Amino acid sequence: MNLPGRARNGLNGVARELLRQPSVEKPRRQWVDDVVAWCHQHDIDLATRINGKTLRFDAALLAQIDDVLESARIAPLGRSLSGLSSIGQAKEGVEEDKASRESPRARRVLVSFPPQPITGLASEPRTIRDVDVQALKLSAFGALIQVENLDSFYDFSPDIPALSGYINPLVVYRGDSHYGGGFALLAEAWRKTHRPHIYAGDFDVKGVTLALDSSATHLLLPNIEWLTQSATPLHVPAEQFPYQRRLRKHLASLPYAHPLREYLMLLLEKQKGLKQQWFGGEMGCVGLS
Repeated sequence: MNLPGRARNGLNGVARELLRQPSVEKPRRQWVDDVVAWCHQHDIDLATRINGKTLRFDAALLAQIDDVLESARIAPLGRSLSGLSSIGQAKEGVEEDKASRESPRARRVLVSFPPQPITGLASEPRTIRDVDVQALKLSAFGALIQVENLDSFYDFSPDIPALSGYINPLVVYRGDSHYGGGFALLAEAWRKTHRPHIYAGDFDVKGVTLALDSSATHLLLPNIEWLTQSATPLHVPAEQFPYQRRLRKHLASLPYAHPLREYLMLLLEKQKGLKQQWFGGEMGCVGLS
């Protein structure tokens, strides 16, 4: 029986309390009962420390527990496995706590780079890499391009006139249940650079809301004339109606001549939208604020 995570956390708390007093008495809650069961399994005699209502902890008991952990090659008390990757947990001992470990993709993002020839791999228009956010040197990139849809990401090229003013743009997939956490870390780090963050996604209420939530500075959209002709009520799903209230507030906050106003009016008043995959015409960057 492994030492349950809640029991380890409880024991770590007790260890801190024992720095100030010789013993600590805890009521028989679930984590304490986990400790009792674990001690019985490993022949640790609780003797007079235990009764039907409480368990008394002292330095000698914690030392016995640590001895068993050490002999079993399990991380000693005071070492938290929470937030560590499986590899990080392995360095602490043979125990694995899947419930508290860091996801393997927690810091990973999908990035689209210019073509990078690789022996044995057919040449492709862009090179897609799964990278650690911490491995990216953000100062090397003039803008962050956040692409909402995975199929559009694989097909996306920054070599268009609308993005020609940005040196070496960093093209990244927005993320999903697999990569969303990594992108959130990247977006926060990018925000501190004060450089453009361009959202390339669906022209719909949720898409614009996601851009705002990501702290994007611009939307990459077709020009308003083309979009007015091409947008359709078919791309205004009912499940997105709850997002409209926030966008109406954002619309009200914009100056009268702000270019985003026409786009939001098309979404909110004419109830028309368009998926990213259907975009055409001349693209441009429209400020969000």
